[in-house]
Amino acid sequence: MKAVFLDRDGVINRERGTYTYLPGEFELIEGVVESIARLKAIGYLVIVITNQAGIAKGIYTTEDMKACHRKMQQACGHAIDGIYYAPLHPSVSASLARKPERLMFERAIAKFSIDATASWMVGDKMRDLIPAKALGLHTVLVGTADPGPEADHHRPSLFDSLDIIC
Repeated sequence: MKAVFLDRDGVINRERGTYTYLPGEFELIEGVVESIARLKAIGYLVIVITNQAGIAKGIYTTEDMKACHRKMQQACGHAIDGIYYAPLHPSVSASLARKPERLMFERAIAKFSIDATASWMVGDKMRDLIPAKALGLHTVLVGTADPGPEADHHRPSLFDSLDIIC
């Protein structure tokens, strides 16, 4: 199996600068629905890998986050194969799951028997790409951040990344 791993905030939904945990504020970025449909049509699993530190900080609940994920899945026609999230933050407790650590990726790779060398990670921060690169995935940094050595490619958005992934 091959997969495209996606960060959530800044790749799937608009980065607001603050935590996005209310469905009414969860706004998909233009082209995301079509991008996910195209990835699925050519045989990729689509897996979301997201840090959700606001849970550990007490800003929002797991149920708040899951309500946003239900909205995301509904908008995408339930095409997302898996959603992995890390609810902890170093200010509260340590976590091997939180990016830039690899545990969320490793769990998905094991569960779905994913070939990392045939797979991709699309993120908007270098911490999204560090674990992916360490596991042998191809990487795309989206948005305005300056690409570092972890970024194989740099594109404005997920939709603009399709030219290299597909």
